[in-house]
Amino acid sequence: MMTTSTTTTPVGGRPAVDSAPRRRRRHTPMRWVVLGVAVLVSVIMLAPFLLMVLNAFKTSADYSSNGPIAWPQSFTVDAFLHYLGLVNFPRALWNSIIISTVVAFAGVALALVSSYGIGIGRVKGSGPILAVLLLATMLPHEALIYPLFYGAQATGTFNTIWSVIIVFTVLQAAFGTYLLASVMGTIPKELLDAASMDGATRWQILWLIIVPVLRPTLSVLLVFFFIWTWNEFYIPVVLLADQSSQTVPIALATLRGQHSIDITVLNAGSLLSLLPTLVFFLIFQRTLSHGVTAGAVK
Repeated sequence: MMTTSTTTTPVGGRPAVDSAPRRRRRHTPMRWVVLGVAVLVSVIMLAPFLLMVLNAFKTSADYSSNGPIAWPQSFTVDAFLHYLGLVNFPRALWNSIIISTVVAFAGVALALVSSYGIGIGRVKGSGPILAVLLLATMLPHEALIYPLFYGAQATGTFNTIWSVIIVFTVLQAAFGTYLLASVMGTIPKELLDAASMDGATRWQILWLIIVPVLRPTLSVLLVFFFIWTWNEFYIPVVLLADQSSQTVPIALATLRGQHSIDITVLNAGSLLSLLPTLVFFLIFQRTLSHGVTAGAVK
């Protein structure tokens, strides 16, 4: 049986090539160097977390005899049970969730409204106002603790979660106002004038035009405010002296002052304290990445 193959002959008389050879990406030495550096940096960053996980499932005797780097002889949850017996972790977890959630949403809402008046309303003295707000975010908490302490006592919110909620809502909103006002200043004025000519009120312009444009930025601020508030320690440890109102970082830190505790229990408590924020970050990772990259595409 005969098979025939057809080739196309161009005008010049030379047969044309049927298909171009596929180009393969060559792995140059520089690519391997970059990959090796990335792997090394990843290992260095994950090493403390892996050591914490290993030591959390060790016994005290295993840690004392073999050290922190050795593989556990047997995995046990005794350190977690001991930690839960010393600390009211569910109560501290609930306090942290309530404080961080309320601060995140209230801080973003307050920053949105205040930045709308500065960035869109073009109020007089907007530059000095933003400078003061930026300065407020740069002040160390040690410089604010005395007026905050006496203010909480005067208002009757001392030893309640509302003292921390009010303080961090204002502090986070100051940073959010500075950021959102700068972004709102770049919105074309023609767009807002067209909406006003169509009969839209100021609140309608805010919710129907400004908020959809700033939705990625607002999502990023919401995630950041939650994580920042969750990890706060200095101000909550002063304003929340009662154990019933303490947050997760404070409950973990009070172990050394109130109990004789070993390092395995401390690692177990640290792991339990880290898991909620890790889960929150994984859930909102797509929202965070989209919000960060949204400003790059117009």
